[in-house]
Parts: sequence; C-alpha cells; structure tokens
Amino acid sequence: MSQPSKILLQTTIPTVIDDWHIGRFGLLRDYLAGLRDMAGTPLFEVTARDRDPSGAPDSVLSQLDTSSFDEMWLFAVDTGDGLTEEDCAAISRFRQRGGGLLVTRDHMDLGCSVCTLGGVGAAHFFHSKHPEPDPARHCIDDTFASDILWPNYHSGANGDFQHIRISAPLHAVLTDPDSPDGTVHCLPAHPHEGAVGKPADDPSARVIATGRSTVSGAEFNLVVAFEPSADGGPAIAQSTFHHFADYNWNPQLGAPSFVAEPPGDALAHSPEAQRSIERYVRNLALWLAGRPVDTALAD
Repeated sequence: MSQPSKILLQTTIPTVIDDWHIGRFGLLRDYLAGLRDMAGTPLFEVTARDRDPSGAPDSVLSQLDTSSFDEMWLFAVDTGDGLTEEDCAAISRFRQRGGGLLVTRDHMDLGCSVCTLGGVGAAHFFHSKHPEPDPARHCIDDTFASDILWPNYHSGANGDFQHIRISAPLHAVLTDPDSPDGTVHCLPAHPHEGAVGKPADDPSARVIATGRSTVSGAEFNLVVAFEPSADGGPAIAQSTFHHFADYNWNPQLGAPSFVAEPPGDALAHSPEAQRSIERYVRNLALWLAGRPVDTALAD
C-alpha cells in the first residue's frame, strides 16, 4: 500500500480575516484530502497554513528543505514582504532536493516576494519588480479597476470560467481522458490575472497553457511548467491564485471586503467546467508529487 504524498498549502501572509488567508482555499484543501486510490487509501495528506508574523523567517518555510513534505502550493498574496531571504533559500533548496512546487500570485505587484525563488521565481513578472521583458506588454488590460496597473489580464468575472488554449505538446497536467479531445478545457476566470512566462535561460521550462482577455483580446500565459531535472523537482508557475480560491469556485463563500467587482455564476451552472477544473487540480497534485497523472482513483 502506497503512502499518501504530503502537500503543504501555504500563503505568504499571517492570518488576517479580511484578506486571502488560507481558509479561503478550503474547497481546494478538502478536494485534495478527499482523493482516494482504488483501495480507498488517501492519495494526499494535506497541511494548510498561513505564514508566521512577518518580519522574521517563517518556522516552516525557512526549514522546508528538511521537512517531510513532498510538494508545496505557495499562494503569494502579499504586497512584497511575504518571504524572507531565509524562507526563499529554504524553498529553493526544497525544490533542489526534488520537492514539487506550485507558485502562484495575482495582478500588479501582488506576491512579488517570490521573485528570488530559485528557478520558478524568474517565471513571474510584476509591475515594479522583474517586469515582463517585452515593453509592449506593459499596458493596462483590465480597464474596470482604475487602481490596478499592469499586469492585469481580464479573463472574466470571479465565479465564471475561461476556456484555455493548450500549448503543444500536450503536458501531462492538462490531460483529461474523459473529455472529447483528451484535454483539460477550463480554469476559473478572474478580472485581473498576473503575468508568467518561460525564463529565457531555463531549458526545463515552457508555457503549457494560455488564456485570452475578454476585454482586449490579448493572449496571455496561464501556466508555465518546469520539468524535473538534475537542477530540481517539478514546478508550476501560475498566473493567479484565483484559479484555486473558494470565491472563484463558489462566490457565495465570500471574499475580502476590498474585492469590488461583481461576481458571475457561470461556473456554478457548468458541471463540465467544474469537472475539468477538478481534473487539472488532481493532475497538478499527482505530477508535483512525482506520481503518474493517470493514477486510478476510487469513485
């Protein structure tokens, strides 16, 4: 009987009720914890936490490389001070020793403390730190939120879903044998997604999925995958943590008070989109743990 892979779901802020604390990712936590193999054994043991108070190394992140976790999903929801130098160094060593790593952020400079993470940090582009190398991309896409500057790609309302475009060759995390063409089709939508891209000097990385703005029609990157190599374990850079947040899966669960845009409800009325998103999350967790994405699961 195989042992469950250990997943850490982690934010880069202390617990603040009126913010994107780890409790706002409860549907993701419950979904991952509920996955079972054909023998009924849990596939994953899930730990979900916010960081310790800022200003000092986090007690878990600063020692992540010596932990028993197999993978970490890092939700960078800070405004620049979410990770200390010690935290970043340990997270980088965690991946170097083979750990799987998902790093996701949001618009403008939200989550920019990830910039110094080894490898995957270079895949994230922000407004004030490490901007996209193409100046033509430095333009406002979401024209509805006047206080949010680029990058802020508008893929739709929170609570709606977007149809993604697969970048060939098809990556394992985007496979779905239950869909007509064998691929994942949807991710949750968000009015102002961040920017990710392939680091120019990393041959292990490539863009595997893109989206298109519902405002400007601009195509933007959604997911960058880093294949496991001698330099580190598997990793994913994702354009926004809203692909995984409760509010985007079910807006009735609420959001922080500073979220001003009215939500949609298209995802609630599309069982196929819901299934596609769950398949993507399942694939991510298995792939980051070094397990086959076609692992048979109990119904």
